[in-house]
Amino acid sequence: MTLRIGTRPSTLAMAQAGLVAERLRAAGMPAELVEVATTGDRSSAPVAELGVGVFVSALREALVRGEVDVAVHSFKDLPTAPDPRLHLAAVPPREDPRDALVARDGMVLGELPPGATVGTGSARRRAQLHALGLGLRVVPIRGNVDTRVGKVHAGELDAVVVAAAGLRRLGRIDEATELLDPLQMLPCPAQGALAIECRADALELGRALALALDDEFTRAAVTAERAVLATLEAGCSAPVGALADVVSDWEPISGSAGGDDEGRVVDRVSLRAVVGTTDGALLRASVTGNMDDAEKLGAALAVELLDMGGPAALGEPLDREI
Repeated sequence: MTLRIGTRPSTLAMAQAGLVAERLRAAGMPAELVEVATTGDRSSAPVAELGVGVFVSALREALVRGEVDVAVHSFKDLPTAPDPRLHLAAVPPREDPRDALVARDGMVLGELPPGATVGTGSARRRAQLHALGLGLRVVPIRGNVDTRVGKVHAGELDAVVVAAAGLRRLGRIDEATELLDPLQMLPCPAQGALAIECRADALELGRALALALDDEFTRAAVTAERAVLATLEAGCSAPVGALADVVSDWEPISGSAGGDDEGRVVDRVSLRAVVGTTDGALLRASVTGNMDDAEKLGAALAVELLDMGGPAALGEPLDREI
């Protein structure tokens, strides 16, 4: 049987789904791409006006109707609330989670002059750019990578900030003039990760997808990041950044006769998050814990952020991440 892989029709979405199809074919699972247009693809309105999940709902409905067998999403587009009809079968290894600057004349962020216009459709990026104190004029934009980067080449903007993962998957990473350090710009939760869904009752397919595609470390990292969003009750367009890394630590066995030579390797999640507030400030926090507790770590970090600024501190969503 040839698996029908549902994907949005955009160039980036098709490239992402194509990578998934290649891995499935390599695992002995024939696959073909099926384009499914979503509400977000058909509308030019700001996505905050269209609602949460506008880039995934049509794909999910196509899955439920049996028109496709698998759906490939940019993980950051998924609502944090699960859909009981569907199963998150796999989270493949993550692409570069950082943000990328594409600027005129090969400039990096620190070289942009005060008053330079930087385009982004993301409240998260806008909040962190303003917090750097560089005097930049951040303007809202929407569109695919071609549209956004094209505004720089056409001289309409001095720079744009986009996801490095998108540029890499399109083979255009050389157009980035700087990959922004997460210390300057924490990415959107789950940025660079893909989510592979199938129907909840397709148990055998779900197991096969997990075996062929799933990466436990990526899954743990994005689980922690998205738990921050879910606990803050913030959507994918809120001014929230989060990034988790899985690191391996040597843990001595307490009371062992062998002393420091006896122990075990423990995988831990190191999570950082930032929230923009209505008064322009940024709240930051971090936490480290066992990988098996990834979701609890994200929730606990969100509670810490709320304690720092209170629920009313969160800014209003503006637009989605690309």
